[in-house]
Amino acid sequence: MKKSERMNQMLRFINQKQQFTLQDLMQEFQISKRTALRDIASLEELGAPIYVEYGRYGGYRLLQHMQLPPISFNTGELHALYFAMQALRSFSSLPFQATFRTIHEKFMSALSDKQRQAIENIKHRVSFKHTEQIKDSKNLEFLLMAAVQNVVIQIEYQNGRTTEKDKSSRSSISTPRVRTIQPIALYAMKGYWYCQAYDLSKDAYRVFRCDRIISPEVTDIEPLAHIKELNLQDTHSLWEPSRHAIPFQCQIDEVGMELFQQEHFPSMKLEESKEQTYLVGSYEPHELDFIVRYLAGYGKSIQIVKPARLKDALRQYYLDLLNHI
Repeated sequence: MKKSERMNQMLRFINQKQQFTLQDLMQEFQISKRTALRDIASLEELGAPIYVEYGRYGGYRLLQHMQLPPISFNTGELHALYFAMQALRSFSSLPFQATFRTIHEKFMSALSDKQRQAIENIKHRVSFKHTEQIKDSKNLEFLLMAAVQNVVIQIEYQNGRTTEKDKSSRSSISTPRVRTIQPIALYAMKGYWYCQAYDLSKDAYRVFRCDRIISPEVTDIEPLAHIKELNLQDTHSLWEPSRHAIPFQCQIDEVGMELFQQEHFPSMKLEESKEQTYLVGSYEPHELDFIVRYLAGYGKSIQIVKPARLKDALRQYYLDLLNHI
């Protein structure tokens, strides 16, 4: 990192911390003690109001907040931002109603001619393959802010079950059911947006497809305190099956393990046992059709061990496919 760039970042770093030590600077910017001392001297020459505190617990203190220069990006950072923006291309729904087109136009217009030409050259050398968003999700901003502000909401949810009456028309949408949930986090996967939440109606953690959430409303219900400390990295360990959930076990080979890494759900995991790997998990009784379709995607890479009903359902699924050929 060039010194001018490091000075810029260091100004922002100490302006945020207000109190800092040489060790803080050495660790944050991966520099030696001598370099850290020289950088502090350079900052003082630039007018930074830095005060030295002596003693066992001494260090440095910024006497007042500073007016910082505009944020600038080096070439590598600009390229990284451009790559990150490409992930927005496949989503027609985004929180805060942002669209790839408007963000892309603003980003490109802020670049110099040289930087813009470099981005254009990269665009012709790198190809981004996306899974297009399958369903629009109109309530993403509402759900995200409910998670951020830690509030309980009421929703109507179409869970996708097919009733006997629906089967004749091949409809996959059921009558919406009212649910009371406390959103935790949003994530996108395989063309859909999902909301991880605590379902107060079921007293359990659940995942909801955002496009199936209708008419969300804020409630006066007090949020659960233990939900506050959770984050997106923790949520996959939160899955708790209901007392009606049915456990399953499938033997899986190396190809199947790669498929599992590409797509799996919080209710399932891989386990090693006696030099053999198994796909294990559970599904709710009404999710039988879903789990069958999911396991069918593994082809010959899995073999169902239990339960027998799941094995029979998968066998019937394949027979139905043959009848349609």
